[in-house]
Amino acid sequence: MGARPLLNRRLEGLGTTIFAEMSALAAATGSVNLGQGFPDTDGPAEIARAAADAVLEGRGNQYPPGPGVPELRTAVAEHQKRFHGLSYDPDTEVLVTAGATEAIAAALLALLEPGDEVIALEPFYDSYTACIAMAGAVRVPLTLRAPSFRPDVDELRSLITPRTRMLLLNSPHNPTGTVLTPEELSAIAGLAVEHDLLVVTDEVYEHLVFTGGHHPIAALPGMRERTVSISSAGKTFSFTGWKVGWVTASPALVAAVRTAKQYLTYVSAGPFQYAVAEALRLPDSYFDTLRADLLRKRDLLAGGLAAAGFRVFEPEGTYFITTDISPLGEKDGLEFCRSLPGRCGVVAIPNVVFYDNTEAGRSLVRFTFCKRTDKLREAIDRLSGLRQRL
Repeated sequence: MGARPLLNRRLEGLGTTIFAEMSALAAATGSVNLGQGFPDTDGPAEIARAAADAVLEGRGNQYPPGPGVPELRTAVAEHQKRFHGLSYDPDTEVLVTAGATEAIAAALLALLEPGDEVIALEPFYDSYTACIAMAGAVRVPLTLRAPSFRPDVDELRSLITPRTRMLLLNSPHNPTGTVLTPEELSAIAGLAVEHDLLVVTDEVYEHLVFTGGHHPIAALPGMRERTVSISSAGKTFSFTGWKVGWVTASPALVAAVRTAKQYLTYVSAGPFQYAVAEALRLPDSYFDTLRADLLRKRDLLAGGLAAAGFRVFEPEGTYFITTDISPLGEKDGLEFCRSLPGRCGVVAIPNVVFYDNTEAGRSLVRFTFCKRTDKLREAIDRLSGLRQRL
């Protein structure tokens, strides 16, 4: 094949994801997997039955409409109005995707040209890095630094250049758990308007907020026509394998994203779309109970990690806790996470893989608390003697 590498050079260094590596390590060692963010229990039984009914009734078993089934697009629009006061036309301003991951990929591939700069909150979810690279664009990190993990708006202003095309936001933020405040969002929106920037915002944890509230940037002055808002069913309803996500934006932005999306998966998850439409209409009590349950689990794991010797940064949202391993006498999070299953039978994720500025994340490690309480207690028990084993 000659001397030329087989892999596109834009994807150099983006081999097997850390999630695949650590989940395989968990399976091989019988460890409690607090690494990859998927629940170990399914979501509401009535929503699972709705999916089964759709399959048996022949709804969605063949190609669904490219933009998504009308029932789901209508439910997404109703959800945006119900929870955020945002009005979207389900026919022209809603697009169903194969999870938020495809929505992000389609948005970036559609809206970026080679050489465009994308400012993203660092640490950034790994698919952002890959999708920016595939678009031929340049990622520019706005680093959220411990212990507060707040965005520095003055630093953001300094990062904007004539080549800046887009701000890529994630709030509630994975992995730090930061939830952007109305004041921070207003300042960011002001810069987007001033410099005529597009904004793509990943809001998949919108219902998992423990401090303050979730405030979509699309609701701010001057933002609706320049913002692509992305969310999905996986995190909110604990059906991560269904891969049902969506985009809401102006007709022009949706049309652009749809152009790229149709050549990625074309369509997906037909029967599940009908079930997710029902899920989005669940009563407020469902969302309140979900949040309260995860808050209890957050506090349980945070206390256990602190007792084990980690420095714990309490998350405001998501279902991840970022910790610092320095108090344990450790410095390298990647090395620590690779050895942790053998030491005490627990798997976590090293935050450094989400950073360009590696020193800012070298000693940080992420744990998830979206697991059964008995599994969290087992992990805490296994971690309790960590100081003696290190």
